[in-house]
Amino acid sequence: MGNLFVSKHPLVAHKLSIMRDKNTSNDVFRAMLYEISSLMCYEVTRDLLTDDYELETPLQRTIGKKLADKIVVVPILRAGLGMIDGFLKLIPNISVGHIGLYRDHETHLPIKYYCNLPRHAPKSEIIVVDPMLATGGSAADAIDMLKSEGCERIRFLCLVSAPEGIELLQKRHPDVDIYTCALDEKLNENAYILPGLGDAGDRIFGTD
Repeated sequence: MGNLFVSKHPLVAHKLSIMRDKNTSNDVFRAMLYEISSLMCYEVTRDLLTDDYELETPLQRTIGKKLADKIVVVPILRAGLGMIDGFLKLIPNISVGHIGLYRDHETHLPIKYYCNLPRHAPKSEIIVVDPMLATGGSAADAIDMLKSEGCERIRFLCLVSAPEGIELLQKRHPDVDIYTCALDEKLNENAYILPGLGDAGDRIFGTD
C-alpha cells in the first residue's frame, strides 16, 4: 500500500485556511495556491534519488549532488494548472504534462478528454497534481492513463482530500504515495468535500 502523507506544517495550515475562507478573493486564492504548492514541493520530492558529481568551490574540489532522474509534473486540468508555478519556481528544468478530466455533475464520474506527456515520461518521476481529491475518480483515472503510457514511478499531490477519495485511490493504485495538505471530514450529497474550499477551478480562474 502506498504511503499517505498529511502535512502538519503550520505555514501550510495557515495558508490553506485563507484559501478555505469564502471571502478570499480570486487573486489571493491563487497566490496562496502558488505558495502552498512551493511548500509541498519540498515534501513530495524529499525522497528522490541523487547522483554524486565532482565540482570545484572557490577553495577546493568536492562532491556535489544532483537529481538522478527527470521529473514530470502532471496537472489534472483545469484546476491542477494552478499548482504548476510553485514547482517551476523550485525546479525550473522540470517537464510538464497535461491530463484533461472533468466531472459529470449528474453521475459525479470523471470524463476524459485530453492527455499530453513528454516522451521521456515513462522513465521519469511523475508527480500528479490536483487541488482536490474528492471521490478519487479523476485522480485514479489520470493515473490509469499514465500507467497505460508506461509510467511507473507516480506520486499524487493535492491540497484537500476526503476519506472516500483516499480509499478509492489506494484501492485502485496501492503503489502510489499520496501527499495532501489536509484530510477533511467527508463528501456531501453532491460529492463536494466538507468543509473543503469550494470549487478550486472556479476560485482560481474566477468563473464562480
